[in-house]
Amino acid sequence: MAKMEVKTSLLDDMIGVGDMVLLEPLNEDSFINNLKKRFDHNEVYTYIGSVVISINPYRSLPIYNPEKVEEYRNRNFYELSPHIFALADEAYRSLRDQDKDQCILITGESGAGKTEASKLVMSYVAAVCGKGAEVNQVKEQLLQSNPVLEAFGNAKTVRNDNSSRFGKYMDIEFDFKGDPLGGVISNYLLEKSRVVKQPRGERNFHIFYQILSGASEEFLCKLKLERDFSRYNYLGLDSARVNGVDDASNFRTVRNAMQIVGFMDHETQSVFEVVAAVLKLGNIEFKPESRANGLDESKIKDKNELKEICELTGIDQSVLERAFSFRTVEAKQEKVSTTLNVAQAYYARDALAKNLYSRLFSWLVTRINESIKAQTKVRKKVMGVLDIYGFEIFENADNSFEQFIINYCNEKLQQIFIELTLKEEQEEYIREGIEWTHIEYFNNAIICDLIENNQTGILAMLDEECLRPGTVTDDTFLEKLNQVCATHQHFESRMSKCSRFLNDTSLPHSCFRIQHYAGKVMYQVEGFVDKNNDLLYRDLSQAMWKANHSLIKALFPEGNPAKINLKRPPTAGSQFKASVATLMKNLQTKNPNYIRCIKPNDKKAAHIFNEALVCHQIRYLGLLENVRVRRAGYAFRQPYEPCLERYKMLCKQTWPHWRGPARAGVEVLFNELGIPEDEFSFGRSKIFIRNPRTLFKLEDLRKQRLEDLATLIEKIYRGWKCRTRFLLMKKCQIVIASWYRRYAQQKKYQKIKSSAITVQSYIRGWKARKVLRELKHLKRCNEAATVIAAYWHGTQARRELKRLKEEARRKHAVAVIWAYWLGLKVRREYRKFFRANAGRKIYEFTLQRLMQKYFLEMKNKMPSLSPIDKNWPARPYLFLDSTHKELKRIFHLWRCKKYRDQFTDQQKLIYEEKLEASELFKDKKALYPASVGQPFQGAYLEISENPKYKKLKDAVDEKIIIAEVVNKINRANGKAASRIFLLTKNNVLLADQKSGTIKSEVPLGDVTKVSMSSQNDGFFAVHLKEGSEAASKGDFLLSSDHLIEMATKLYRTTLSQTKQKLNIEISDEFLVQFKQDKVCVKFIQGSQKNGNIPTCKRKNNRLLEVAVP
Repeated sequence: MAKMEVKTSLLDDMIGVGDMVLLEPLNEDSFINNLKKRFDHNEVYTYIGSVVISINPYRSLPIYNPEKVEEYRNRNFYELSPHIFALADEAYRSLRDQDKDQCILITGESGAGKTEASKLVMSYVAAVCGKGAEVNQVKEQLLQSNPVLEAFGNAKTVRNDNSSRFGKYMDIEFDFKGDPLGGVISNYLLEKSRVVKQPRGERNFHIFYQILSGASEEFLCKLKLERDFSRYNYLGLDSARVNGVDDASNFRTVRNAMQIVGFMDHETQSVFEVVAAVLKLGNIEFKPESRANGLDESKIKDKNELKEICELTGIDQSVLERAFSFRTVEAKQEKVSTTLNVAQAYYARDALAKNLYSRLFSWLVTRINESIKAQTKVRKKVMGVLDIYGFEIFENADNSFEQFIINYCNEKLQQIFIELTLKEEQEEYIREGIEWTHIEYFNNAIICDLIENNQTGILAMLDEECLRPGTVTDDTFLEKLNQVCATHQHFESRMSKCSRFLNDTSLPHSCFRIQHYAGKVMYQVEGFVDKNNDLLYRDLSQAMWKANHSLIKALFPEGNPAKINLKRPPTAGSQFKASVATLMKNLQTKNPNYIRCIKPNDKKAAHIFNEALVCHQIRYLGLLENVRVRRAGYAFRQPYEPCLERYKMLCKQTWPHWRGPARAGVEVLFNELGIPEDEFSFGRSKIFIRNPRTLFKLEDLRKQRLEDLATLIEKIYRGWKCRTRFLLMKKCQIVIASWYRRYAQQKKYQKIKSSAITVQSYIRGWKARKVLRELKHLKRCNEAATVIAAYWHGTQARRELKRLKEEARRKHAVAVIWAYWLGLKVRREYRKFFRANAGRKIYEFTLQRLMQKYFLEMKNKMPSLSPIDKNWPARPYLFLDSTHKELKRIFHLWRCKKYRDQFTDQQKLIYEEKLEASELFKDKKALYPASVGQPFQGAYLEISENPKYKKLKDAVDEKIIIAEVVNKINRANGKAASRIFLLTKNNVLLADQKSGTIKSEVPLGDVTKVSMSSQNDGFFAVHLKEGSEAASKGDFLLSSDHLIEMATKLYRTTLSQTKQKLNIEISDEFLVQFKQDKVCVKFIQGSQKNGNIPTCKRKNNRLLEVAVP
């Protein structure tokens, strides 16, 4: 029987209210209390319709294991308790089955768990999509991109130990089957100011600490770094170590992730060199100096750090030093160079560090995109995951340009969130055929317009102020805002013309306030202009472009003098505004899914729920407004089939089975229950319930009905159980009775059978004994007759035997007498011939016996089969001398043949060469005995395997017989130069040892003679045919450690190719042709300072003297 599927629902075993749309009454207190109740029971996820609220538990929960993944796989969104896997599954199935592009928007403030939520979404999608080697590789690369980006883009803050200091949007691309093909990552506004300065209690980006903690000493030495954090000014020391964070282990994770994503080893090395350079830039300090013209300039205090930075980046030290001390301004055809004071020098240093790190991060994102992008050009389905910084409001007016930009992005996200939520509601109502009623809500478009309007927006005013000639400061920017935005209802300033703000002493003069949808935020105007300009002096860009470091050169393309652009680069605000516009346009083309992350406390501790902090986040996330929008029409909607399945037991007509359409069953059910018609509406595929009280009433009735059904089921079960037990006992009684009757009959039968067998045995015994007596009597009679007959036969046999013996003795006596008579007659006849032939017969017989004895003794005294064994048994008789020697010769030849038969072809070739060498040099060359025990290897240089000789290998097409390094003797001074000597099938080649370039190539037919001395040296001369092309420079005088082998192989190869024997001249004095002159080479004896090494000296133009020890 197939296993019955268990139907579940969000409403089963619900702690609090799982969907805030069903919360009754709906207010801020009940909203927070419901979240707290669920949080206390480890329920960290709650729905607002299709929106997931996620509260960071600050601890590990057993709700993300593979079993949970399978539990939520292919399940209805409201079928199980709220979970982030439910939203991920809904988005993935919509993309795969309905061909709808999806986006998952994850928002919340720092520390709320946005990064972890994005990891969970990606890990779930990776777990439920297809399998296969290529698919698994794509999934692994997508997942491993996170550790790399976290290391370079995340940092420890007072609110979060792993806070994302950049916005990330990843488009994951799928094929028509739902298998991932690749992805594209976009990054937004890296907080690069953190590189040079961190607030108290916070750290720089993780990668700096990971390198210093996890890199080996050798690797740190290459990067010119030390492990001590206090050595670097850019690293804050008060929070350098974070509890529960293992920077060394994370560094190994990052390196492994970079390898998996596809970074090459040299790319990884280049990235860490740039990080090290940024770290060391902070240690450069400046001192003031006065010039003769009265202007102040700056000088670097200690140039050691600058020197190490230049060695890391490949920049000329003087170029970088000048870039830190001077600034060149270009206008049309004019260039003006001015000195930088100490403050400007520090600004230039920090600007370079920030730009270097920011551009490195952008390059990393681009490089990762190259690795994970889809390789195919087929149509793709896309799921976007947006993990971006949440709304930020710092106390004491610490909100600056970064917070202004972040909050602007969140305003745009809130705007698109409200618009898409309303659009989704409206589309569902229209799709279901239900009348749409307008919903009132706060539209934050007026705030977005205040910030991004092209004429009067704050960003436009900031750009205009940055581009304005003259003195530009943050105060002039604030004055411009006071003039343009003074009447805006969401803008406040102390200097505003609107009198209602003049008495607001909480607003400092250097600040302005914007009333965002999340509340009022006061911004400190200081630094707005500089951060928006994001200015990097052109001298520094050009210095970076001149680096020999390929990565740094690629990061600063504007430094190329051939591509100088005098136009001012776009400001940070305008770039971010364009990026946000592109992001919004991208999101509007996809079906949205929302995850709203909430931080329960500021202590990053588990089990603590700070209601005030949660309330603040609920307000600025607009969650209550989201619930109200969702509930403005109908609070709950559900397809007819699950609705009927859940509540059919409340009506007799629909219980236990409804045979008609599901909608008709729901209509019958609601009419039977008497629910007012204004409380619900029937759509095309769903039932819509207006008030949560109606749903809870249905749930109460269902709960009561389930209790009644449980009682009924229990009653029926008990009756069935008792009946089953009675029938089982009755059946058992019948079986027991039948078995007993069978047993009784078997016992009775066995008793009768035993009695019959006993009677039969007695009768058979009596009959057997009677027959036995008769047989014994008959046997005794037969035995008596047999004995009598035996005695008579014996008497007769003995008589016959006696007669036969007597007759045999008589016949034997006759035969003996006859034999003696015949022998006598033969001896008388033989005596006549014996005396004439006896001597020769005895000699032949004796000789034959001696030969037999000789061969038998030789058999036992044979020597071993070794060809070098010279033992042979002594000759026993003088007349066997020639035979003994011939046997010795035959035996030696036989065992030599047996020994040769064991050789391989290669060994035969080696021994042939050794034999050839013996014939050529034995007793002629003093060096020969030392070469006997050395095997001829031929290839002493691994030319085919050594990349150094690749050029030489490509130039030589033939098989190389010998490859050896020799010394070529210079006739001018007698000094030696190393050359590579190559012998091939047709040529002799000399090549340069370092470059592998062929210097000389001589055909074997042009070699006429080889000359050498008789002494213990390695010098030899190769004489060439006069008039040949190779002989234009003369003969070769060479020296080698393997002279015997080289001369032998040259002799054999020449003989094989030219069919002529090569003349080998062995003499202590011979002539060598050098171009047009002949030089005498003379060998003498003498002790040398160099030990046992022969040396060559030039005596005059016609004599070279070689001193041999």
